[in-house]
Amino acid sequence: MPKVNDVTRESWILGAFPEWGTWLNEEIDNEVVKPGNLAMWWLGCVGLWMKTENDTNIAIDLWFGNGKRTQKVAEMLPYHQMRNMMGVKALQPNLRGAPIVYDPFAVTKCDAVLSTHYHNDHIDLFFAAAVLKNCKDDVPFIGPLESVKKWLAWGVPEERCRVVKPGDVIQIKDVKIHVLDSYDRTCLVTTEVNENISGICPSNMDDKAVNYLFETPAGNIYHTGDSHYSICYAEIGKKYDIDVVFGSYGENPVGCQDKMTSVDICRMAEACNAKVVIPLHYDVWTNMKADPEEIMMIYNFKKDVLKYKFHPFIWDVGGKYIWPQDKDLLKFHYRRGFEDCFTEERNVPFKSIL
Repeated sequence: MPKVNDVTRESWILGAFPEWGTWLNEEIDNEVVKPGNLAMWWLGCVGLWMKTENDTNIAIDLWFGNGKRTQKVAEMLPYHQMRNMMGVKALQPNLRGAPIVYDPFAVTKCDAVLSTHYHNDHIDLFFAAAVLKNCKDDVPFIGPLESVKKWLAWGVPEERCRVVKPGDVIQIKDVKIHVLDSYDRTCLVTTEVNENISGICPSNMDDKAVNYLFETPAGNIYHTGDSHYSICYAEIGKKYDIDVVFGSYGENPVGCQDKMTSVDICRMAEACNAKVVIPLHYDVWTNMKADPEEIMMIYNFKKDVLKYKFHPFIWDVGGKYIWPQDKDLLKFHYRRGFEDCFTEERNVPFKSIL
């Protein structure tokens, strides 16, 4: 048994973090996906792990970092997107609001690492390092130019990186990835140090951000990264048969337009002609934390009059969702356990104690 005199801050960190240890790593590794299905896990923010029936493992936008950790810094950096967007200086109080449920350094196999854009909560130094150390030496790092520039700056070999832009198609084993336009306007107001974009029409979205449509043996999954609502979702819905669409949802502070609202999430799903819409990102920032029940309220308010052909699914970080096995589910609940109750003799004072 440990003694208090032997406990240090370092031993506490190593003993308590990540909060789930390797539980979820083991679950993903051990999952045997039935034919005709696709298993997905939400790893926080918009981080998604996909696993096909043929054991293809794709990681999208995984992030294992932190938000603000101290109040000793009074102002945001002068080129920060929120400072550019809103004309503010005071430090954004965005603390990480959800636990880290996956141990990046315990990764055992991954067939592709994808990033939708280069904001810090959509690309990860730790996971990149772990994949290079633990996985096969041909795992590609796929993303727009700015994401690739960040990987290269971290030391990811150039031959492992692939710059993509809308219109590209990549085959990763049994998954065909269609690279689509991003509608992440926050990314457009992210600048370099001392870069003045006032009055300049942006033309570099494709270098900064993309979206992905995953064509899998079980169906088509559309990951929109941090995109805002766009009328172009209707064009995508006509071009592709979309089963599940993911969208970044959040409670925008006054003066800020960074995430889709509950109405936007429903409009996106309708426009895409998706079967299921799943909100992400609302979990991670304390200052933009939103309640997905609001999406359900909007959905139930409008579904009959607008004849919605989709329904939302409200997930929890670390949870598993299998398409199409779980296609009718509306809400996630963690496994409750104790399935083996009363399979052995109880150790109680008398039979009817409880």
